[in-house]
Amino acid sequence: MNVKHEWINTFLIALTLSICLCIVVDIAYDERIWEFGAFTLKARLQAVSITIVTFYSGSYIYRRIARFFVNKSKDKKRARWKEYVVVFLINFLLLNTIYLFTVFFITKMGFRLRELLLINVTASILLFLYYTMVRNGILSKSFIEQSLQLEKVKVDQLETELKFLKSQYHPHFLFNALNTIYFQIDEKNEEAKQSIEQLSGLLRYQLYDIEKEVTMEQEINYLRSYMAFQQSRTSEKLILDVYFDPELKEQKIHPLLFQPLIENAFKYVRGKYRISMEMKLNENQIQSEIKNSISQSQNANNKKERGIGIENLKRRLDLLYPDKHNLAIEQTENMFVVKLAIHTD
Repeated sequence: MNVKHEWINTFLIALTLSICLCIVVDIAYDERIWEFGAFTLKARLQAVSITIVTFYSGSYIYRRIARFFVNKSKDKKRARWKEYVVVFLINFLLLNTIYLFTVFFITKMGFRLRELLLINVTASILLFLYYTMVRNGILSKSFIEQSLQLEKVKVDQLETELKFLKSQYHPHFLFNALNTIYFQIDEKNEEAKQSIEQLSGLLRYQLYDIEKEVTMEQEINYLRSYMAFQQSRTSEKLILDVYFDPELKEQKIHPLLFQPLIENAFKYVRGKYRISMEMKLNENQIQSEIKNSISQSQNANNKKERGIGIENLKRRLDLLYPDKHNLAIEQTENMFVVKLAIHTD
């Protein structure tokens, strides 16, 4: 429903409500609106106008209340009682304010208790029906939006699964190709064969040896192999200092969360060519700190690429460990430091 139709419908409902109130009061007092004089008829028209204007304000308030309780409340049963109480109080305030203002300042027809009671009873029922209609409309709209979002999530999941299956093909092909190259290398070239064995082991871990979670012992073995492979590709002057807490064994963790940080350190190490990594267990928290020296002339492009890798890791951590991790990054003129802490239950 567009805004124009919404305003027209609100006006028609407000007009109907006003006429119903006039009829109820007239029947109760055995009066007829057409038998009134010009002054009384004018006063009735003024009262109807005030009711309609006030109803628009009430309609706006109703929609805000309905949206709040439909979209924000978690405890539905408890929220429903609160919602009814709030609507009742607003109805009572609107009805009595309109009546008192009308009889004392507009029509000056005088206060009549029975008239006030009839208006409160009759109008409250009609307003509750109107609020229910508004609430159902918002609830229906919210349900449609949630259904559309659910369909979008399903489509995104299918696309993600397809991309994952496609991405698996390329490492799988590379893994088989490495095995072929391994047997083609001369037996005397031990370093090349060792590098291929290390790389094959890393690929095997990523492709076959992991499901949803792994033990810290598995992850640490992978990280040791990965650092050994990276160290074989770097300068001999690189100083690598690594410590893994012996208590890190059977704790479960999602794999490949520390690897991007280590890769980042090897990629951008400069200056004194020093990398240090410490990983320890503190109660139920796995704490890691990775440092790599950098040069003062580190260019902006490298910083930008590093930022992309960090942002991807942040997203994975938010999905896998919401409110259960802490990632802190510090960069000085000569050192880049990343601290990652993950709570394991």
